[in-house]
Amino acid sequence: MKKFLSVFLSVFLCAFCALPAFCEEKNALLETLTAKSCVLMDLSSGEILLAKNENEKLPPASITKIMTLLLCFESLDNGMLSLDDTVTASTNASKKGGSQIWLKENETMTVQDLLKATVIASANDACTALGEKIAGDEESFVVMMNERAKELGLKNTNFENCSGLDDTAENHYSSAFDIAVMSRELMKHEKIKEYTTIWMDSLRGGATQLVNTNKLIRFYEGATGLKTGTTSKAGYCISATAERNGVKLCAVVLGSDTGEHRFEEAKKLLNYGFANYTVFTPAFDETLITKVNVLYGKTNEITPKVVPAESSLLPKGSETSVTQRVDLCVDVEAPVEKGQVLGYIYYEIDGKEIAKSQIISEERVERKTFSYILYSLWSSFALRK
Repeated sequence: MKKFLSVFLSVFLCAFCALPAFCEEKNALLETLTAKSCVLMDLSSGEILLAKNENEKLPPASITKIMTLLLCFESLDNGMLSLDDTVTASTNASKKGGSQIWLKENETMTVQDLLKATVIASANDACTALGEKIAGDEESFVVMMNERAKELGLKNTNFENCSGLDDTAENHYSSAFDIAVMSRELMKHEKIKEYTTIWMDSLRGGATQLVNTNKLIRFYEGATGLKTGTTSKAGYCISATAERNGVKLCAVVLGSDTGEHRFEEAKKLLNYGFANYTVFTPAFDETLITKVNVLYGKTNEITPKVVPAESSLLPKGSETSVTQRVDLCVDVEAPVEKGQVLGYIYYEIDGKEIAKSQIISEERVERKTFSYILYSLWSSFALRK
């Protein structure tokens, strides 16, 4: 029978963080926000750091293109699409209004250039052409978008098109929380930043100029993306991503009354996150891990290995109040497989788990067989002679 030993280790450089002041700052910030809905998310964990009406269904305008781009990059990853593929613009794509690169029917352009146009200039014709390339037609691509939304667990999202144009749409909506989730999923594709961080570019040999609709890319330190949106129904919207000192954040703002307010409120959210949170990387002294006895094994004991835990985001100051709890078996019965989990190190604050490390066996230990025991006894006897 396995026996377990729990060792409690506490690391307290300061007893308490300033939680009341922390909460007051959060509430004060929320009161200044005039947008209909907003969310601040930690991109690493998906944790919501701040929210206002985050589940309200609202028209997302061109932020819709985040899902379009997600399907594009997933298609690139699985080989269904290549950056060098040539796309021929359909009649449907060429007739899209709003932001566009004025694609003509039957005009050809590479996936690479259509992605630039979609990400940088929010071109409705370009993103429609991409969707049609993947699914055959826009209607089929929209079905894919809604299916992917369900897979991501988005409960307040429904798409009617791939661009976000909503002058004739009646059931096209999303929420700040859902947009943050799909933004996080898109940002897992590192290559997207090769497009979202471009301020200016061009197409058609310089004949068509592209300027990023996201001003934060030029004016906000650490900005990495992601997508703006504007229609008369939706107002001014943005999903803004940024990274500083390992902290990766996404600020979603929906329904601002002006474009400047949209950017200012996104900056407020991001500034709050960077000012109040830090990345905590768990560290543990492996010399504190005891050897584990192996019952009925060809080896009597093994020295376990600690698998480093993933970093997590914590309120600044609270990282000094982290406790470490080791739960490691005293003995284990053979056979023991290489990589077999023998216990865990739990990193906690006030009993709440914030990270966890596995403690594993670095080697395989076979079980003693009857013939092995006989051979060992004979060898021992032979040595005595």
